[in-house]
Amino acid sequence: MTPGNPGRLIRSLAALVLLVAAVLPSAVELAAPGPFGALGPITDRALPPHGAAGVLPAELRGPGAAPTVDIRRTGDPANRITLVLLGDGYTADQQELFRQQADQAWRALMEIEPFRTYQDFFNIRRVEVVSPTPGIAEADGKGRRPGTPLGMHFWCEGTARLLCADEAATARYAGDGDGPQYLIALANSTEYGGAGGTGVTTLAGGSPDAGRIIQHEIGHTVGDLGDEYDSAPGDADYPNLSTQGADAMRRDHLKWWRWLGAQSPDGGGVVGAYRSANGVYRPTTDSVMRTLGGSYNLPSREAIIEQLYRRVSPLDGAQPVPGQVAGRPRLTVRPLALEGGRSLQVEWRVDGRVVQPQAPDHTWYEPAALQLVPGQRVTVAATVRDTTDWVRDEAFREQRMVRTVSWVLTG
Repeated sequence: MTPGNPGRLIRSLAALVLLVAAVLPSAVELAAPGPFGALGPITDRALPPHGAAGVLPAELRGPGAAPTVDIRRTGDPANRITLVLLGDGYTADQQELFRQQADQAWRALMEIEPFRTYQDFFNIRRVEVVSPTPGIAEADGKGRRPGTPLGMHFWCEGTARLLCADEAATARYAGDGDGPQYLIALANSTEYGGAGGTGVTTLAGGSPDAGRIIQHEIGHTVGDLGDEYDSAPGDADYPNLSTQGADAMRRDHLKWWRWLGAQSPDGGGVVGAYRSANGVYRPTTDSVMRTLGGSYNLPSREAIIEQLYRRVSPLDGAQPVPGQVAGRPRLTVRPLALEGGRSLQVEWRVDGRVVQPQAPDHTWYEPAALQLVPGQRVTVAATVRDTTDWVRDEAFREQRMVRTVSWVLTG
């Protein structure tokens, strides 16, 4: 909920901390708790040990400096979304506790689709903010002034479980990045609470529900999703909420009309229009935006993936630099990786004709096989495409989820 506009997120790119400004907290109330499985390993990728290479030197840190560690790096930050995990209310002796809770939080996020499949679109960074005192302003201390570096406190906007942070202070500790960043602040608290939306995503790092909380809250922040539970405000200005029923959606091509009738893998049944007690329709009977511990329904998965591709290109780069090329160098593209058996497709063409590349993974092509005669010119093009069936908006796919590079070779 937002000051002056109860129950509604500010629809803004402020959640991406590219422009840092002091703003009032913008948050969405938590859904009710639900069942959740135990956390487990989500990747075989080795992580650097605490305090190893990846720590930002003190002289390179800005005001409000704190040790910064890249705990997971999948690629150039300029073409990744960096999740910046910061702690509040953790003393110097409690930094190991913060590290453990931060690791549990981001791993829980990467256990849920579509984040599991698209986990290589993210870098993970930890900022170890030392608090002079343990804990934060909790729910039983309503009205108490926060005395921690990030100013985290419950009773945000008069709601006991709504957990907010000083966004300007959090941004100062996070620092500037080379690409888009989402800031996630963990409070040293075992109470149930958190917030998501624009600005800083928050959760109680010591809560037994911490993993479920971040899965729900990041849906607000990354996917611009609304709450689907009955007591949520009746604001339908989100991709997963509607004031129109299924017939109107299908007739007028509104909201998730492309998904109507599809079997949702979240266990929420067939995608339709299910009316909540607040009068707003949701896509399925249940989801993580309705009950913690659930899954994202298909319209919500599509919304999250589209937001990822608004910030990340499917292509990391190509060698040599596309354009006029001398000689016969191997032509290479670097598509982003997907997990779980999925991958981006790469198609090669020579003067518009599809050709089979020599690489088993289709990431490179040897132009020597063309046997060009002197003076002959050809254009070799590679197209990287995400063909996921979790997106049905083909216009968006062609605009954001496809990239083509080309080289001109002369015989």
